[in-house]
Amino acid sequence: MLFAMGANKPQTTAVASCAAISRNLRHFRVFLAVAELRSPTLAAERCRVSQPAVTQSLGKLEREAGGDLFERTRQGFYLTERGRIFEARLRRAMRRLDAALGEITPQLRVTATTAQLQALIAMNEAQNISLASRNLGLAQPTVQRAITKFERVAARPLFERTSFGMVATRACRKLAQAAGLAFAEIDQAEAELAELNGHETGRVVVGSLPLSRSVVLPEALIRFRAARPTQQVTVIDGPYGEMLGSLRRGSIDFILGALRGPLPICDVIQEPLFDDHLTIVARPGHPLDGRRGITFDQLVRHAWAVPRPGTPSRDQFDSLFRDRGLPQPHSILEVGSILLMRELLSRSDMLGCISGHQAEAEISKGLLVTLHTKIDWPARAIGLTYRSGWVPTRAQGDLLDYVRDVSRQAAPSRLLRQIARPTPRIYTPDENLM
Repeated sequence: MLFAMGANKPQTTAVASCAAISRNLRHFRVFLAVAELRSPTLAAERCRVSQPAVTQSLGKLEREAGGDLFERTRQGFYLTERGRIFEARLRRAMRRLDAALGEITPQLRVTATTAQLQALIAMNEAQNISLASRNLGLAQPTVQRAITKFERVAARPLFERTSFGMVATRACRKLAQAAGLAFAEIDQAEAELAELNGHETGRVVVGSLPLSRSVVLPEALIRFRAARPTQQVTVIDGPYGEMLGSLRRGSIDFILGALRGPLPICDVIQEPLFDDHLTIVARPGHPLDGRRGITFDQLVRHAWAVPRPGTPSRDQFDSLFRDRGLPQPHSILEVGSILLMRELLSRSDMLGCISGHQAEAEISKGLLVTLHTKIDWPARAIGLTYRSGWVPTRAQGDLLDYVRDVSRQAAPSRLLRQIARPTPRIYTPDENLM
């Protein structure tokens, strides 16, 4: 499920805006060579192209970047502020991409094209040539040729043809992820360059888990929108596993919600913000409403609406009965929405198990009531999940700061200490980001 925040019209400014930067890998390598060697002549020798080709590549990139990337002097070519922003992002992207290409064969660092990599990414996700072509908006033979040429240079198949579709090999999956993250880094470069010209382009993509949709994220987005009226924001709702995959591919910038323990995979970081505890809720006037000392036998006999399996909330609910040697309730509906749970409970004598923070709005409006049990629910850590090594743009960093501020105000007494890991910081051009 998607929720997008955007402006109806782009903000106008007297400064020229940058165009979308074409994903020409050869031009990228030429630019990085000039930035390192400070000489178009030496860069031409390294990249094995003519000096006019270097000049043409730089000119095209500068037009797309919205201004000069180099200050041209008799002593050499020196990066401008715009050039430093672009170089830092681009170098991160190409180092990641070249490492993955080199694991298959070093020759791909020279021959691979953006079109081939995009076809590879689409096939890895769709596992079907027709679906991949449709997702890219290209003819099927075009995508097929791109993959065939890539495999020919790789000197090995990158997809296994099975009855279930074309399944990517391990090396192919790793390359597809690296390419997706490299392209995401270029997207961030575009956003940083546009902001240098006074524009807000690109988008911030947030993966939203159930608690964050009603407790932290709405207020954070309101504050962000007041500060950045035209910046596009997309909020994605969905199962944690799917959003984690999108996060690792670069399609989502960060996930907000219940953290997982242990850490689900080594290339992401979890940043705790506050603790939350579960509660049991029912409709006003429920037979158990207002009773004290509700027993487990009474709870077991009722039908329940609870979170889906695999979520921290569901794990706690299941262990509530299992740890006491009691059978699970015989009637369980698995729901992922507080709205659906509220409607189910309001029309029946079902019980619900949900985050205490998430239920506060429903309880304060008199739509649900908390049942008085003696259950000592363990704390659940609520926080941010983002990629290890991720460097947010200024817009992404602003939204992160608003999320942290709102979290501190939402649960000051339950605020967790920051884990001993570096949190993502807003990019500044003069820093060594590698």
